[in-house]
Amino acid sequence: MTTTDFAGRRTFLKLGAAGAGALAMPGILRAQDKPSEIIVRAWGGAWGDALKEGVADPFTAATGIPVRLDFTEDNEIKPKIWAAVDQGRIPPIHVNWDTTTNATISALRGVTVDLSDLSNLEGLLPLAKPTGLEGYPLVNTYAYVYVCAYRPEAFPDGAPDSWTVMLDPKFKGRVALYDDGIGFNPIAVIAGGGSFEDIPGNMEPGYEFYRKLKENAPLLGEDADFTTWFQNGEIDLACTISVNARAARQSGIDVEWTVPKEGCKVDTDGLWVPRGLPANEEHWAKEFVNFALSREAQEKWCSLLGLPPVFPGIAPPADLVGDPSYPTTPADFERLVSVPSPVLVENQPVWFAKFSEIFQG
Repeated sequence: MTTTDFAGRRTFLKLGAAGAGALAMPGILRAQDKPSEIIVRAWGGAWGDALKEGVADPFTAATGIPVRLDFTEDNEIKPKIWAAVDQGRIPPIHVNWDTTTNATISALRGVTVDLSDLSNLEGLLPLAKPTGLEGYPLVNTYAYVYVCAYRPEAFPDGAPDSWTVMLDPKFKGRVALYDDGIGFNPIAVIAGGGSFEDIPGNMEPGYEFYRKLKENAPLLGEDADFTTWFQNGEIDLACTISVNARAARQSGIDVEWTVPKEGCKVDTDGLWVPRGLPANEEHWAKEFVNFALSREAQEKWCSLLGLPPVFPGIAPPADLVGDPSYPTTPADFERLVSVPSPVLVENQPVWFAKFSEIFQG
């Protein structure tokens, strides 16, 4: 019996215990009440691989319900879900794996199902609870850091100590950011000579930093692009989530990461279920989320991602012990920049639009 088989069997036995299982049910459902599949929107690359191995496959082993991952981008699926709910149609997915900020926007719109009755919420770290919202219209699943990832060959004197190195002409065309500036917009303010207190009232130092950076022709992309760019030796420096840099390193590419003196943005992702699903499909969608919060799933899923889970007491992967991208203590978080979700909800669309105006204008 493999480790995965054992975990699946343990999970299945746990699921069968009323009130205590990861999929505790208010009543017994007939087999035909199970949906033909659960559709989960996910990110691609190492992200989707981790969700499949850590959550989706064990869930299927425990319940018999296939899980299909839908790799539609989060900002593309959002209006489709909203339109379906507004028009009384069945949403295109059962579970949305989303940034907490995007999920909060959907929650405020009233399109999410309350998850307060999930049995596995009990005992989770406070990080799991969304801020500024009543109940659990979404649940946070882990924290992550937008690190400064770099190729050691390009930095023979050691890790870059400031994000301003992005402006060095010798790195022209070899710097990368997300295509909307997510994860870097607040950092750009500090790197541009401003301070955390300027956010969100005075973002001009960040915009000026971007204007200078545009001269260095940075590459702009999504998660899977960063791993590919590092693998192909196309970039020397990037602001990306540590998962992408770690995936490149695990594939044999010489990539490291650091937290420069200006700090790095720390954030969370979460899961939510859209309103408007048939009753049995909503039930099993919620059970998928509940299973994702179990110790078994959190341990495997977050270890594969290399991210600190919301389930307490899970040790970091061996290669991330003491790593600044894996915060576990107050001192770790003090080195990072955390912008409250309500501030992001209100201001991030403006930041994205300004980023696009600067780099595409």
